[in-house]
Amino acid sequence: MSKFGPCIICIAITGSLPQKSDNPAVPISISEQVESTHEAYDAGASIVHAHVRNEDGSPSSDPEKFARLQEGLRRYCPELIIQFSTGGRSGAGKSRGAMLPLSPDMASLSVGSNNFPTRVYENPPDLVDWLAREMITHGIKPEVEAFDLSHILQAWQMWKQGKIRDVPYVQFVMGVQNAMPADKAVFDYYIRTVQRLFGENAPWCAAGIGRHQAELNDWSIAAGGHARTGLEDNIRLERHTLAPSNAALVRLTVEKCARHEREVASPTDARRILGLRQTAPLPA
Repeated sequence: MSKFGPCIICIAITGSLPQKSDNPAVPISISEQVESTHEAYDAGASIVHAHVRNEDGSPSSDPEKFARLQEGLRRYCPELIIQFSTGGRSGAGKSRGAMLPLSPDMASLSVGSNNFPTRVYENPPDLVDWLAREMITHGIKPEVEAFDLSHILQAWQMWKQGKIRDVPYVQFVMGVQNAMPADKAVFDYYIRTVQRLFGENAPWCAAGIGRHQAELNDWSIAAGGHARTGLEDNIRLERHTLAPSNAALVRLTVEKCARHEREVASPTDARRILGLRQTAPLPA
């Protein structure tokens, strides 16, 4: 068996960009997202990374939509860790964190800016600090999205200053056009940097975009990290084959865990690894 513990699988169900015209399996409505997540949960996912959409498929940061999604997820996937996105494609300024008073288990936190394929992904320091404060106020654990080495160092500074509580959970995002490519030497250095700054046992995750999803999952599982998959980042099983569901992508990741002799983390395992409460009470 592997010397590493259970591997957490995060399912990024929909994101802000993929449309049904790209892949009919992309869940857009709240009911579609709940159903797709439930299938992924049954397949082995223990975290859901969630965005919400408008009826026309455009991205939204509407707290009411997040509330309905959270209600459905807690009803049908009661142990699942719910992670809301505060990403910049769904809104601007503080609207990006308008759903945080709903107190999901986790929320994404991008701590620095970088280039995206056609725009600059802006994360100004004052907004980052505000989002981090809101997460502390509402008892939410941030997942630090590191698109660059400087973002890991910035998370360390925020942790030292008390702007992030507990040991940060850092996700390496690689393969975004114009940002950090999927480079194994850089990936290995990221791991060493996280372990040097946050401790040998600090949990971390990796996400590969598009064709790099399978590659990053393989690297991460083999190295003792955790994995992210899903239609937000990648709509294909293979180059010419669309993924039929989020669950199908989870099953591929489960197979990778088996090849590397790692257990798939249950939601209980994942909550223990990440230091989260073991139950997720509904908001009052």
